[in-house]
Amino acid sequence: MTRISVDVNDEWLDAARAELGTDSKVETINAALHEFARRQRARALIATLDDVELDTSGSADAWRYGGGRDLSKLEEDAREAPSA
Repeated sequence: MTRISVDVNDEWLDAARAELGTDSKVETINAALHEFARRQRARALIATLDDVELDTSGSADAWRYGGGRDLSKLEEDAREAPSA
C-alpha cells in the first residue's frame, strides 16, 4: 500500500461515490482505481481475442444430449452489448 496526499475534485469524488456505492473517500478512490485497472485488463483481453478466428459453424449440433447452442451470432451480440 502506498500512502499519498492529493487534492481531489470534490464534485468528481461525490459522483464516483454515488456511482460506486462507497462510503468513504479512501474506499471510493480505491474502488475507482480498481475499476479502471479492471477495464484496462478487459480491453487487453478483448484485443487478444480479436486476433483469434472463431469458427462457430455447426455449434448448434456439436453438443451432446440435444443441448446444442447456436453461437453464430455470439461475436455480433457481444459487440452490440452495452459496456459495463
